[in-house]
This record gives sequence, structure tokens and C-alpha cells, in this order.
Amino acid sequence: MLHAADDLLVEHGFGALTVEAIARRAGVAKQTIYRWWPSKVEILLDTLIEDSDKRIPVPADDPTAESIRGYLRSFARFVTRDPAGKVLLALLAEAQHDPGTAKSFHRRYLGPRRGQERDMLARGADAGEVSPRLGPDATMDALVGPIVYCALTGSSIPRGLVDNLFEDLLRPRAD
Repeated sequence: MLHAADDLLVEHGFGALTVEAIARRAGVAKQTIYRWWPSKVEILLDTLIEDSDKRIPVPADDPTAESIRGYLRSFARFVTRDPAGKVLLALLAEAQHDPGTAKSFHRRYLGPRRGQERDMLARGADAGEVSPRLGPDATMDALVGPIVYCALTGSSIPRGLVDNLFEDLLRPRAD
């Protein structure tokens, strides 16, 4: 059902995605879906959580400068080239218009992922691998914001953007 949901989102967009269409594509009754998920947003959130954990895991063990840089590069590929990244972009867009989507999106996805990213930066800083110029949340916003903006507007990510952001916001300063 999760794969049916994200396939349909990519094919037809968020507005045309319905629980009925998901059920039809997955070969299950609509009631089966409603037994597990109250809405298409919740289905998409489960899809996003599963896909993000597989495709763009936050470095957990002793993050190095290169593993953090690699995470940012993977995130850029995820939102611009991976069909699963379309789910993230669709939920971000829908959260702008629907307070319920925004609340669920923050509670289930953004909050937990930001906690992992915050921990990654703190461990990287403790190890001397990175030196965030801003607080952890502002640093992550400054790193991923331009990437998400490019993806949401359909622009390509300029060559070197991730590296330049990394160098400007995270690279330890020479003493």
C-alpha cells in the first residue's frame, strides 16, 4: 500500500491522490486502508519515513566531516532525483495550506529527523570533525533550505552548492 501511494503521487500529484486510488492500485479494499491510516497524508508520512530511513539515513556512528557531507549530498539527490523525494516535497507543500498536515508532518517526520541531525552535528563537533557556525537547528536549516528551495521550484542544484554550504557552515576553522 505504501508503494502504491508513492507511485500514484509521482504519477498524478498530491491533489489527484485518493485513498480509493491507493486501494485500487494496491489491490485491497478501501476499508483496509482506513483500518490502518486515517488519511492519505498519514499513508504518505509512513512512506516518507520508510524511504528516508533506507535512502538517506542520518549518520549515526561517530560522524565524520565526509559522512556529514555525504548525508547532505544524498539529501540533495533524494529531493531532486529520487521519486520518493517527491513525497517529502508534496508534504512540505501541503503543510503550507493544511494545519493538520503541518502538525502531523512535524510530529512524525521533521521533529524526529531533526533530532537525529542535531545529534549528528553535536557528535561531529565533539569529535572536532565540524564546527557549526550557528546553533544546530539554524545550521541544518541553512544547509538544507537552499536544497529544498531548488527542489520545490524545479531548479537544478548548482554544482558545488552542497560543498560550499558545508565549508561555510560546518568546516572547522583553522586556528
